[in-house]
Amino acid sequence: MKILVTGSSGQVGTNLCLALIEKGVTVLGVDRRENSWTNQIPFIQRDLASQGMPSLTEISALGLDRPDVVVHLAANAKVHELVVNPQRAHENATTTFNVLEFCRIHQTPIIFSSSREVYGRPQPPRVAEDTTDVFHILSPYAAYKMADEMLIYSYAHCYNLPYLVFRLSNVYGRYDSDLERMTRVIHIFIDQMLRGEPITIYDRHKLIDFTYVDDCVNGLMLGIEKLLNGEVINETFNLSSGSPATLIQLAETIANILEVEPEIIDCPIRPGEIQFYVADLNKAKTMLGYEPQVAFEEGMRRAIAWVRAWNDEKALRPEIVRK
Repeated sequence: MKILVTGSSGQVGTNLCLALIEKGVTVLGVDRRENSWTNQIPFIQRDLASQGMPSLTEISALGLDRPDVVVHLAANAKVHELVVNPQRAHENATTTFNVLEFCRIHQTPIIFSSSREVYGRPQPPRVAEDTTDVFHILSPYAAYKMADEMLIYSYAHCYNLPYLVFRLSNVYGRYDSDLERMTRVIHIFIDQMLRGEPITIYDRHKLIDFTYVDDCVNGLMLGIEKLLNGEVINETFNLSSGSPATLIQLAETIANILEVEPEIIDCPIRPGEIQFYVADLNKAKTMLGYEPQVAFEEGMRRAIAWVRAWNDEKALRPEIVRK
């Protein structure tokens, strides 16, 4: 099996590539940055928005030949940052178009990482895949993720291009602590509490489905297998933990594990951010055999252990430089 992964230097990309390599899969990454955590993933450094996808000649030169599937993870993320700079959200659509053109020309199936943000203003108790609300899209990031999905669906109809779309939600864990580049709320809180700094919570009652990275990778790998075997084609899935928490519960859980008393600064929710998301996972469970394994508190313990281990490694290896 030969797999090309865009966004291979990001958190999900790094974990996925390493898991595939461990299983003996031939993997090639494409990313505009070098990987901050490992040099085990062969990759082509390329800005997919401005330069497009590498050619088959470039890919073959690194031993991949024609990929069996493209897993498209590359994107500018962080909802609020893209509210401030919507041009970066627009780049996501250009990137996806360029990846789809590569897939169309070479008839290569695509797996795409979308986002829970496409649901707009989802309602409790759980959010199913058929409840997207384009009239209440809350941010440029969400709008372009929805546009990316629609572009993929159109390529399936017009060019018979097989796809799977996965809507991710707050993936955390290993390889998600690069504060100089892009990180998420869990690792921001861990880092700030370890340094004794105050943390800022934007709406403490915001309820979110947090997903430990091993569950995310497991779901993606099930999708790769089912798509390439022709068992599940042209479907869209929620991919998360089913283990939600409010932001204040998140902060309190991290503080309890670290045995600290955090100083909390409360702020209103920022423009573009949703207030609720708990995924309905029935479709992924039924069609893919997906079963999340890591509950919320256990995931926090694993994330904190990884951050501490990584900080110790950096202290022992000054040659580690964030890219």
